[in-house]
Amino acid sequence: MPDLTFEVVDAEALPFAAIPTLTFRLRITAQHKEETIHTIALHSQVQLAVTRRQYSPAVQARLLDVFGERHRWGSTLHNLLWTHVSTVVPRFIGQTVVDLPISCTYDFDVVSTKYMAALEDGEIPLLFLFSGTIFYAGAQEQLQVEQIPWSTEASYRLPVVNWQEMMDRYYPNTAWLHLRRDMFERLYEYKLRSGLSAWEDVFAQLLLASEKEVWT
Repeated sequence: MPDLTFEVVDAEALPFAAIPTLTFRLRITAQHKEETIHTIALHSQVQLAVTRRQYSPAVQARLLDVFGERHRWGSTLHNLLWTHVSTVVPRFIGQTVVDLPISCTYDFDVVSTKYMAALEDGEIPLLFLFSGTIFYAGAQEQLQVEQIPWSTEASYRLPVVNWQEMMDRYYPNTAWLHLRRDMFERLYEYKLRSGLSAWEDVFAQLLLASEKEVWT
């Protein structure tokens, strides 16, 4: 059975994609340099390894919606699922590098978006868990099939600035909110009745009215 190691060596944002996309470069190395791997049907589960970094008080406040009050973090702070990625690794001998593209959303109903947007600086700790099927050449060059061990994984620390710059490029000075249709219709009626031209004015007026109620 091939003895393979997996290492995420780099990541970059695609400059001209339809949606924000981060491409991670994955190096796969066979212990025996002359071993021929015909192909790998590779599946990757990507997690946010949130316990592997520190959080400032300001960031802790922004993560309230993700992990709850700070005193509860002992039970709520655990890895978060980010996404799944599948790819077919083509034939190689000894070593190869393949791309793992991950589409990113700016929807703040998604936990991973809330987490990444809350970070100010430093790195986003990622954990890649690999599974799948290896097709390789046996002793007499016959085709052999083996499963990737479930213990196969790789870590990578993505600079927060990479994620921030990518989102600023696709959504400059904006954020996305997902609303139920009935809630949107109520807001739209309010916008028309109030004679407001921009959605920012709608929310600004509602927030102002809410603040006045708090102080009266």
